[in-house]
Amino acid sequence: MMMTILLMACITFFTRYLFLHRALPFKVGPKMQQFLSFSAPAVLTAIWVPIVFINDEGINLDWQNPYLSAAVIAVIVAYKTHNIYYTTLAGMGLFIILS
Repeated sequence: MMMTILLMACITFFTRYLFLHRALPFKVGPKMQQFLSFSAPAVLTAIWVPIVFINDEGINLDWQNPYLSAAVIAVIVAYKTHNIYYTTLAGMGLFIILS
C-alpha cells in the first residue's frame, strides 16, 4: 500500500515538473494552452456536481437539499460580487444554517 502511494506521488510530481521547470526545453503551444485551460473547470465540475445533486436514494433536486440551496446562493453571490470570499462565506454559511 505504501509503495503504491509513493509511486503515485512520484508520477504526479514528475508529470507536473515537466510543465513547471523552466530549464527543460519543453514548451506548450498556444492550442495546447487553450485546451488545458478547460481542465480546471472540468475537474471542479466533476467534483461538485455529484455532491450537490446526488444522495443515497439518487438524484435530489428538492429545495430541502442544503447542498443545492447553498450552491444556488453561492452562484448568485459569485455572479453579483465577483468575490471569492463573499461567495465562500455565503455558500458555507447557508449550508451550515440549513444542515
